[in-house]
Amino acid sequence: MNDKTKRLIIVESPAKAKTINKIVGKDYKVTASVGHIIDLPPKRLGVDIDKGFRPEYETIKGKGKIISELKKEASTASEVLIATDPDREGEAIAYHIARTINSANEKILRIEFNEITQNAVLSALERPRRIDDARVDAQQARRVMDRIVGYQVSPILWATIFRGLSAGRVQSVALRLIVEREEEIDKFNPVEYWTVDAVLKTENKEEFKARLIRINDVLLDPGKFRIGSQKEAEEHRKSLQNEKYTVSEIEKKTISRNPAPPFITSTLQQEASRRFRMTTSRVMSIAQQLYEGIDLGPKGNVGLITYMRTDSTRISDEAVQKARDYIAASYGPDFLPAGLRKTGKRKGAQDAHEAIRPTYIYQDYEPKKLKKFLSADQLKIYELIWRRFVASQMKPAEIEKTVVFIKAGKYLFRAEGEVIVFRGYLLAYEEDKPDPEDLNEEQISPENIPKGLISGQLLLLMKLLVEQKFTQPPPRYTESTLVKTLDKLDIGRPSTYAQIISTLFMRKYVERLARAIKPTDLGRTVIKLLVNHFPDIFNVKFTARMEDNLDKIEKRKSTYVDTLQEFYGPFHESLQRVKDRKKEIKEGLQEETGITCDVCGRPMVIKWGRNGRFYACSGFPACKNTKPIEEVEAREVEEKCEVCGSSMQVRRGRYGEFLACSNYPNCKFTKAIGTGVKCPEEGCGGEIVQRQSKKGKIFYSCSNYPTCKFALWDKPVDVKCPQCGYPLMVEKSSNRGSYIQCPSCKFKKQESEN
Repeated sequence: MNDKTKRLIIVESPAKAKTINKIVGKDYKVTASVGHIIDLPPKRLGVDIDKGFRPEYETIKGKGKIISELKKEASTASEVLIATDPDREGEAIAYHIARTINSANEKILRIEFNEITQNAVLSALERPRRIDDARVDAQQARRVMDRIVGYQVSPILWATIFRGLSAGRVQSVALRLIVEREEEIDKFNPVEYWTVDAVLKTENKEEFKARLIRINDVLLDPGKFRIGSQKEAEEHRKSLQNEKYTVSEIEKKTISRNPAPPFITSTLQQEASRRFRMTTSRVMSIAQQLYEGIDLGPKGNVGLITYMRTDSTRISDEAVQKARDYIAASYGPDFLPAGLRKTGKRKGAQDAHEAIRPTYIYQDYEPKKLKKFLSADQLKIYELIWRRFVASQMKPAEIEKTVVFIKAGKYLFRAEGEVIVFRGYLLAYEEDKPDPEDLNEEQISPENIPKGLISGQLLLLMKLLVEQKFTQPPPRYTESTLVKTLDKLDIGRPSTYAQIISTLFMRKYVERLARAIKPTDLGRTVIKLLVNHFPDIFNVKFTARMEDNLDKIEKRKSTYVDTLQEFYGPFHESLQRVKDRKKEIKEGLQEETGITCDVCGRPMVIKWGRNGRFYACSGFPACKNTKPIEEVEAREVEEKCEVCGSSMQVRRGRYGEFLACSNYPNCKFTKAIGTGVKCPEEGCGGEIVQRQSKKGKIFYSCSNYPTCKFALWDKPVDVKCPQCGYPLMVEKSSNRGSYIQCPSCKFKKQESEN
């Protein structure tokens, strides 16, 4: 067939193009735009507010050659079909591509599919449509809103704290949640209480443990009535030594535990982060690879999962039936529910796509069968998605729950036990237990309750276990629990969570303590300023309402201009008030020290600079004396020593900061400070860690050194390059602020404005 009669398909990534090209055959040419081709200008606002918030787009640096190639291909095609991702951002990319190349070919249509399979792609080719202007407007409204906040509030941070900071619309609300949780922890006053457990034995010499729950019919509760001191606990122990222990009541019931629905974006991020300790950006990067296609040898490039940016738990009838066929063949018909299991629509979900699931639900595509084609992390994510989806279509697990109450005079004990009588979906997918780090209450493990217990049965007391405890503050957020909270509060959209969290770390607003996220002094200072002076903008309710308004634009219930005007009115008023008080705000951020300047005798204050806080003379600019703030004590982190189990501390040595065991000198274990970014070298599996050269310069290298010699001078960020697909980018800065750059293709990306 002559090239001029071929149809041109344009996608974002070369990997996706390769997978689709294998499906459509010789009548089509498939090419990639490599993401966005135009964007708002990087060095100015680029939005004409007075003319209906009109954006002023320009070609992204380095994309001129790609645009020329797209125009050339379009000019020789019979028709152009833009198959960018099936979401708002994909629609906006399609719109910009169409406007850029329409001089070369006016026959431009849009196709979309939720999975890159032969059926889905060929079906989409049969029903091309026009680009949806409402979806484009919704995405553009988000982009413009974020640009206005980022470019008009950030300079206030520059003027009052130091240059290069950012204040994203959604990013700042996420930071506010982290800071406010830390403030709760700081204010928390632990309360002492004591627990009493009885180890009991039956006449058949079967032992089990029961917890004291009532005294004189009053319920023990750490928040209300409690055993509050060791003296009180010992008095109860003495009394209990002389009591008879009798089974007073036994409750037995069988409960059905239903499987969880298939993953959506936020639940996949939560579960993978909790199970595998992956960052959310790493999870989404791997999911993108699985969606776009993996080389399976003889099968070629195959898309293994459906689109990974979705808020819907809905599954097509065809996919459900394939899952049932697989379950019957792999587990047996006893594990199939009577009818098709369908999941209802989630409240507030856009429901544009199916849930995340495998594209091919056959034994040939089981994770273990594809192991040799997948990296270790790809296999983890694929198997997680596979098992969760298969389990969602299986019968519930049946669990027999037993609760035994034991009377001992005025005391009442309780023991609970569980026995699985039918595993059901648990054969395919075991739910991960909540991480202890995510809980602020003690979780009591089920006991192995002896069989044959009857009411009135006497039990022999073996021993009493009395233990001191303290009420716990709310736990710090982890990436998993932060995503869960953002999703619950409708802050941002799940597709943006990974970038939001990465940006908070990149800006040094937060730091990682083991798995927990803790705000830095800088993060606290930024939030203090934003919340005090923009209370109506950087709050949960306002941000969630703006998300609803963006949804209304897509559903044609509101317009682009009306939504931005509603946002810009109160924002502009707050902005003007703050601009008039910049000097006052800056002075308000200074801290008194009680230290006298050794040059002029005036008081020294603490100020902020690019390298953190420092002492400065209050007589500036007449006196320019400054001094560094020395870290006197080591900072403890929530990480345990791999040798002795003691807490680890951040210490400073000749070559910079490092982690050291707090049990020094008894234990001399040390390790480099990790960045949470995987080494990009194929098959390495190491982590990029922070090191310091002999000349005092910080650099970053693989934890597997000297086996792996990968190294960087710039701090890595767990963000995949949108242009060449390199698995990480690095932090850079200039006198205009900070940005991230790909170390491979040198593509630059402005800091996130989310």
